[in-house]
Amino acid sequence: MLYIPTLISIIEVLLVTVPVLLTVAFVTVAERKTMASMQRRLGPNIVGYYGLLQAFADALKLLLKEYVSPTQANLVLFFLGPIITLIFSLLGYAVIPYGPGLAVWDFNLGILYMLAVSSLSTYGILLAGWSANSKYAFLGSLRSTAQLISYELILSSAILLVILLTGSLNLTVNIEAQRSIWFIVPLFPVFVIFFIGSVAETNRAPFDLAEAESELVSGFMTEHAAVIFVFFFLAEYASIVLMCILTTILFLGGYLLDYTFLLYILQEIDYDYFYTDTLEVFSWPLIEGMFFGLTLGLKACIMIFVFIWVRASFPRIRFDQLMSFSWTILLPVVIAFIVLVPCVIYSFDIIPSNIALL
Repeated sequence: MLYIPTLISIIEVLLVTVPVLLTVAFVTVAERKTMASMQRRLGPNIVGYYGLLQAFADALKLLLKEYVSPTQANLVLFFLGPIITLIFSLLGYAVIPYGPGLAVWDFNLGILYMLAVSSLSTYGILLAGWSANSKYAFLGSLRSTAQLISYELILSSAILLVILLTGSLNLTVNIEAQRSIWFIVPLFPVFVIFFIGSVAETNRAPFDLAEAESELVSGFMTEHAAVIFVFFFLAEYASIVLMCILTTILFLGGYLLDYTFLLYILQEIDYDYFYTDTLEVFSWPLIEGMFFGLTLGLKACIMIFVFIWVRASFPRIRFDQLMSFSWTILLPVVIAFIVLVPCVIYSFDIIPSNIALL
């Protein structure tokens, strides 16, 4: 009987981790198909129907590929770096509320936890680049670390402005506070800044200076291949999906959506069919939970499409321009909003109750 809680915890983790990995696989296919459409190409269309199984073919190719370790590399850190990056990219999903009470861990300091987890993934990149005993990989890891640390400050400052409106670090509380209006409306400039920081934080074009293939030979991943490269690949796209979900939670209402039209449809169909003695699994809480999950997924998919759209539209900038944009443009603007938003909140006497009690 003592093993039952442990077994339940393992099942909960698998129920979150497996769909995330499958989502990552299909996001890669969606990215290639979307960019091909924007560039008047076909994209993957051989493996599976409409190329949907291309990601699994690529994964199989990398898993079967012979691995060659670099000479005089620190093999322990060389293998540990990608593993650390992948683990900390997946740990952020533990506090994501997919619906009211539908989270692996409903942590009261969920936002702080996500900031800490995303910061620790930088160590994996730094270890992987340094331990490879390659100048190209080391330079790529240094550029990536500088970029991540700089834009981490932008992200945390933008999140602080959302916390000022909710008064809580709990992600569920932040979602429920948007029942009246999504925070993208009063904080639209902050949303744009947060999105730019998210693109830079995930090493995506036009901010992929750490792994610019035409310049740095894939950056910190230069010496990695086969299975170890898969870890970096999964970590990058898992971080993209996580940042899109976090953007949805903070600015787009998360799983919230007016579902009065769903109630109307159920009334028209005959609600008694969904709640009988033999079909109690079709009860309203289950339908509502599925609707919440689909809502969050739909909003996250829209944000992922915007990520792909940005990659296909903007040219890559220089590294000095990237850092200058962070420290001389975005940071002063965010600091100005940090001064402005509390003044507005105090002037209109709309201080959140959690902050007012302090």
